[in-house]
Amino acid sequence: MRILYLDLDALNPSHLSCYGYARATSPAIDAIAGDGLRCTNVYCSDAPCLPSRTAFYQGRFGIQTGVVGHGDTAADPKRQGKGRGFRSVYEEESLPRKLQHAGFHTAMVSPFGQRHAAHHFYAGFNEVHNSGGCGADSAELVTPTLHRWLDDHAAQDRWYLHVNFWDIHTYCRVPASFKNPFEKDPLPDYFTQALLDEHIKRPGPHSAQDLGMYEDADVARYPRCPARITDMTTLKQWIDCYDLSIRYVDDCVAVIVEKLKAAGVYEDTVIVISADHGENNGHLGIYGEHGTADHATCNIPFIVRWPNVTKPSVDEGLHYHLDWAPTLLELLGEGKRIPDIWDGESFTKTVKDNTPQGRDQLVVSQCAHVCQRSVRFDQGAPGSEDNAGSSHRWLYMRTYHDGFHPFPKHMLYDLAADPLESHNLAEERPDVVNEASARLLAWHDDQMVKMTEYASDSVDPLWTVMRESGPFHGSARQFKDFSCDFPGYLDRLEKTGRKEGADDLRQRYPELLEA
Repeated sequence: MRILYLDLDALNPSHLSCYGYARATSPAIDAIAGDGLRCTNVYCSDAPCLPSRTAFYQGRFGIQTGVVGHGDTAADPKRQGKGRGFRSVYEEESLPRKLQHAGFHTAMVSPFGQRHAAHHFYAGFNEVHNSGGCGADSAELVTPTLHRWLDDHAAQDRWYLHVNFWDIHTYCRVPASFKNPFEKDPLPDYFTQALLDEHIKRPGPHSAQDLGMYEDADVARYPRCPARITDMTTLKQWIDCYDLSIRYVDDCVAVIVEKLKAAGVYEDTVIVISADHGENNGHLGIYGEHGTADHATCNIPFIVRWPNVTKPSVDEGLHYHLDWAPTLLELLGEGKRIPDIWDGESFTKTVKDNTPQGRDQLVVSQCAHVCQRSVRFDQGAPGSEDNAGSSHRWLYMRTYHDGFHPFPKHMLYDLAADPLESHNLAEERPDVVNEASARLLAWHDDQMVKMTEYASDSVDPLWTVMRESGPFHGSARQFKDFSCDFPGYLDRLEKTGRKEGADDLRQRYPELLEA
């Protein structure tokens, strides 16, 4: 038994051909999906990178571990406090440690722990290979170490290998020698001129005219990208870059498959393909960022090819990525090792025979770029007008800190009709907003009760982020990392035809004008 987990950073499943995308971005991934289970509604519980990967391997929501952001208190796990033994719960109750107990040699090829000083990410791994780029690692850095590891260990039994590819993450780092196969392909139909005109007027980090967060993209370093999106040509250039990055990583996946076949172990290797989070490319008017608690940021691919277990099938049930931890242990016959502290719910029957085991709702969080919590759910009785022809259609978003985006407190989107989240229906459907708010409150109550049993405090880390100056990438101090301060950004907005956006920010953040 061998398990390969491919962690493809910032991969939005809607850009994979096996998920219905018109462009041929992923032939190697498609082939793996064709032999296994393809899940369409798996979400990271906490976004983006650090909160997501912490939740995945700890099997716990960020509200429980405390890791919900990228800086300050919320970037570190809560102290375990009373009850901590010789080893902490972050070691002994991690998924990799459970795999060690089950007799697996655990290995990782990823720079992620160093990138975020997240040393709990390495818990339970026998060996860690840091490609050294702190998250700017192109495949050229990752693959030599990965290929050596496979050459040395592929034929051995009972290993678990986590491989991290970063190339899909903004910006496009694909070598110039890798030709663009999408040069003549049109944009997806949902990109209209009217929608683009609206996005061009939008302020905020990673908006169409601020691809470098609060400035132009760094085209000197990333020449395949446009400096900003101002028309359909530059929009196509941007989307081509994202799709090109996926195709480039897909070629790397193809080489891994060939290596497993050459070692004679492909038919005995479990392959799981997923991501830490997705990517907004036009969703909510944001491009090249994973900065919200929405469908685009939090929905991730999840493909399981398990020889002699999975059959070609599709699962539309709602799952968190952390549901995989108990599922994996059950599939390995190690269900007795599932800790009570985990938040995951197994969907083993779905993997084995496609029996539905999805949740009735998901609550997802984002506290690094904004502070938001969202609920994905159905409203109304099955077969009603609300549910007709849709699956889990509603996404309700509650914004606590907007991170300099023009987000209202309440947002509601019908994902079945509006995949780019362009039409906020909160005022039109107060009944749905009320139900969603009640669901969010009930979830929060349950989490606080659990916290009194397992945590060393009873603090919601979202409010810690709010108290400590706001989301790390969406607070005033972040302007110092760019070429402008807050007044300078307002000036940029006015010079690029976005005076209305500048006036809005000026009115909402007057204290930053005095700093």
